[in-house]
Amino acid sequence: MIKVICGKKGSGKTKRLIDLANESIKEQRGDVLFLDDDNRYMFDLRHEIRFINAGEYGIKTPEMLYGFLTGLLAQNFDTSLIFVDAFKKLCGSDLPPLQWLFDKLEALTARRELQVVFSISCDPDDLPEFIKKYVLPAAVSAAAEC
Repeated sequence: MIKVICGKKGSGKTKRLIDLANESIKEQRGDVLFLDDDNRYMFDLRHEIRFINAGEYGIKTPEMLYGFLTGLLAQNFDTSLIFVDAFKKLCGSDLPPLQWLFDKLEALTARRELQVVFSISCDPDDLPEFIKKYVLPAAVSAAAEC
């Protein structure tokens, strides 16, 4: 299952993503990973969450991000939830050409009983249609989202 937190820069997406990650530890039966493009929020996460600075691995394209995510899953079969902050920075791409990525991730998450939550810096009205179905409503509590 894919979920998306979307909003303009400064709208609180990262804080919401961190809150979701910290809340998810209470009910997740598998490992939780948090990917970001730098170390800025490493200490805001509970110690049970594996923080990964994906910026250290030279991820610059959607293909590289997909390969990185599948490599993480191959390394740890117990992963049940992945949070990805700064999605557009890690992809290095505009959103419209990424339908193939969301299709592949949808199939992967279904096969692995996995959830992936992305934060996307973008006006929700500007999202491509294929992403809109994944957007979380703004007013849902953190515990109910994951």
